[in-house]
Amino acid sequence: MRVAMYYNNRDVRIEEMQTPQAGPGELLVKVRASGICGSDVMEWYRIKRAPLVLGHEIAGEIVAVGEGVKRFKVGERVTVAHHVPCNTCHYCLNGHYSVCETLRTTNFYPGGFSEYIRIPQINVDRGTFILPDEVSFEEGTFAEPLACTLLGQRKANLRRGQSILVIGSGISGLLHIQLACALGAGRIFAVDITEYRLKMAKHCGADVTIHAKEDVPAWLRKANDGRLADLVIVCTGAPSAIQQAFNSVDRGGTILFFAPTEPNVSTPMNLWDLWRNCNSIIMSYAGPPDDTAASIELIRSGRVKVRDLITHRLPLAETALGFKLVAEAKDSIKVIIEPHTSGG
Repeated sequence: MRVAMYYNNRDVRIEEMQTPQAGPGELLVKVRASGICGSDVMEWYRIKRAPLVLGHEIAGEIVAVGEGVKRFKVGERVTVAHHVPCNTCHYCLNGHYSVCETLRTTNFYPGGFSEYIRIPQINVDRGTFILPDEVSFEEGTFAEPLACTLLGQRKANLRRGQSILVIGSGISGLLHIQLACALGAGRIFAVDITEYRLKMAKHCGADVTIHAKEDVPAWLRKANDGRLADLVIVCTGAPSAIQQAFNSVDRGGTILFFAPTEPNVSTPMNLWDLWRNCNSIIMSYAGPPDDTAASIELIRSGRVKVRDLITHRLPLAETALGFKLVAEAKDSIKVIIEPHTSGG
């Protein structure tokens, strides 16, 4: 089979690998669609394991079922979680699935930017989900990133009527805007450095869009009854965005850091102000199985319209172009790779 082998953001090659086989308790899935995640182009994070096949936002069709698998059959349409928790460790039992050691080490093989993937038994057991008929393969690729978004907003205790500031209007920020709308947030403000993404933020439900060079706190006070934001969601690791978040959260408000900086980057914090204003700081990544199931339903019902976020659909042969588009972060939002389309 063909795979897109990642060497760095500017070097993604189409190579041949042996098609994996489904062993006992496993599945073989024909990948119909695979989304390029912003984390896929975090070169400082990925390159240390290169060369490898990336891709963890997938949807496809089961083509082989291993011995002992009872819940699934050939021909079913599925989305599969790349990482799954053990559900039994100290962290899982306390609701901290994202830091479960099993979640950090599980994966399907070889990666979503390939024609076929093998699903290990543990991923079959707790990370494989049937797609409803109303959900297309390309929409199914959003189950994983939307689950991450849902977990973040739950941890941040988003409540109806709250004012929300989303800093960074790439794919993560736009999913946060759509989900916040679906969950009944009040006024939603979006910040970015590009006009294209600010227009997308408006399309996704933001009430006010603000260029990152503007005085964001002043804009908030002007449009939010003299107050700052109840919840600030940071979807970029830029140091200026982090400082902007601290300056834009209201008394009693929460900052949700959804995107990381590079390792060993120090961020100054005025603890006196945070203490005096009773602010909360929340970190969040990944999404446990329950949130994946809830995300599929949000997509099926149309409460979150993920199809609107797809700007490019490319065959496997053009995966390098897809990485270039996502890394440049200009006129693209979600790039979908379709390994079995003509020309791919």
